[in-house]
Amino acid sequence: MLKTMCVLAALVTLASACATTPVPVDRAARPRTHKAEIESWRQDRLSSLTSETGWLTLTALYPLEAGAYSLGSSPEADLALPAEAPATVGTLQVDDEAVSFEPAPDVTVTVNGEAFNSPASAFGDDGGAILFDVGSVNFFVIKRGDVRLLRVRDRDHPERSSFAGIESFPIDPAFRFRARFEAYEPVKQIPVANIIGIVSDSPSWGAVVFEHDGETYRIDALAEPGDDELFLIFGDSTSGRETYGAGRYLYVDAPDSEGRVVLDFNKAYNPPCAFTPFATCPLPPRQNRLGLSIAAGEKNYVTDGH
Repeated sequence: MLKTMCVLAALVTLASACATTPVPVDRAARPRTHKAEIESWRQDRLSSLTSETGWLTLTALYPLEAGAYSLGSSPEADLALPAEAPATVGTLQVDDEAVSFEPAPDVTVTVNGEAFNSPASAFGDDGGAILFDVGSVNFFVIKRGDVRLLRVRDRDHPERSSFAGIESFPIDPAFRFRARFEAYEPVKQIPVANIIGIVSDSPSWGAVVFEHDGETYRIDALAEPGDDELFLIFGDSTSGRETYGAGRYLYVDAPDSEGRVVLDFNKAYNPPCAFTPFATCPLPPRQNRLGLSIAAGEKNYVTDGH
């Protein structure tokens, strides 16, 4: 995502000055090179999804209010951990301004491989979540707006070991576009809802604009300080049919010095909530629901149990 606010601001200025009309579909993409690129991207995507920290390892997501919570695999625990964890792991203390965790006596819980036995903050100095590990299980606190939640992972989760892959549309260069970046000055704040009902304002530096079959389409792009890519959340007429009903995601490189971007829907992928009920996926803003069929990228994820 965009490396610095200054870099992105410069790109916004250049994009505004240099890009005036959508660039037509890039049908000159070299098929062999493009096919190899997408196949490599798909392999990287599967490796990430099935990794020890991938979305298939999630086992729980608990909303937290002020108070003390016992954690463990015991049925009496306030917040249940997978059976692989000890019956009693420790206590999570949630206050108005802070969250801390204290291990139970004689239970080994580690942070970055180091065991500890006294209360420890759930957040680092930079505000990032601290991962608490106990055997194959880890847990950590996340924030979504003003809401705090405990997320639990197990690298031995059956969902990970039984994963059979994702079906995708055939690779199609016709869904690779030479698009333009249309800057917003000032930066626009877009309300984005997530799947658990929380709405947050997210900064959009501009829209990615492309042309297909004589029609012009635009997708408001999201980016944060430090990003070197634009994040697109979109829906289309395949949503809820061939593809996941809550839309799909796509990253594109930041615009070049002339405001151009490559928009390749062959890299469109399912949000985490397509694979687990314990994700908090942002949903497409209304303006990012496109009135066309994008038969490219990942299809809906279906298992024997769904």
